[in-house]
Amino acid sequence: MPSSALRAAVFLDKGGVGKTTATAHLGVALDRHGHDVLLVDLAGKQGDLAKHFGLWADVQTDDDRWPNITTVFQDEWETIVKKLPAAVEDLVIPTGEGPDLIPAHESLDGLDATLGNIDDPEERYNRLEKFLSGYIEDDYDIILLDLPGSTSNIAYNGLWAAKHVVAPVRPGPFEAGQATQLRRDLKTIRNEQDVAIELVMVLLNEVDERTKAGKAYLEEFQTEYPDSLAPVQISSSQDVQNAQMDGGTLFGLGRPSQTAARAIEAYETDAQVLVERLRGGR
Repeated sequence: MPSSALRAAVFLDKGGVGKTTATAHLGVALDRHGHDVLLVDLAGKQGDLAKHFGLWADVQTDDDRWPNITTVFQDEWETIVKKLPAAVEDLVIPTGEGPDLIPAHESLDGLDATLGNIDDPEERYNRLEKFLSGYIEDDYDIILLDLPGSTSNIAYNGLWAAKHVVAPVRPGPFEAGQATQLRRDLKTIRNEQDVAIELVMVLLNEVDERTKAGKAYLEEFQTEYPDSLAPVQISSSQDVQNAQMDGGTLFGLGRPSQTAARAIEAYETDAQVLVERLRGGR
């Protein structure tokens, strides 16, 4: 039965490429386009997605929060839901900028090892899919998953559940190599695990097309990824950090700078195209 919600996993096998920033901004842009959006932070116990929306203090003061995102991967999850009718509702918090969020939790640290103890690969990698299909997706139009910056059992759960990947990349030869490796990894998953996973968008961060290096870098990706490159690349803006320090995204700025305004416009355009690609790939 096809998913009733569009899904995408924001992923690259490398940290520091802007996955969380892209997840937050695409999520808000999608909400501004009229979609009900859920963001799920699986990127680690540090809770960067909650920090992006100024929610980390609330989440951090509730270290014993239960159920949490790790709970949905456990064998007992279905029993928990039956005994606690509000279990799913308790997982979700509003961001204040439109999308809802299931935040990360410190127990994510041990989740990868727990999943590794499950012998059957289909059972090991399919737990997030079961949760989203059984308890979440009917309440949302789009679900974005912020995945760890490395291949792991958690990341594979996200890839299996989403079937579509958004890969943020920052300029540099190493990052370009990681994007190429991602395409190989997705092909391996499709062939060896018989799971259809598609790279739907490569999103270039901090690209200055006015420079010779920026133009050359963009041309390289246009050649390498003609069908999946985002239509508009994200320019660098100090306002990203400024907004994050104030507990929000660029969309929440009262007076965005010119660079921030360009980034906002780019995210809005890319979000709209992302929806078209996700619908076309179903």
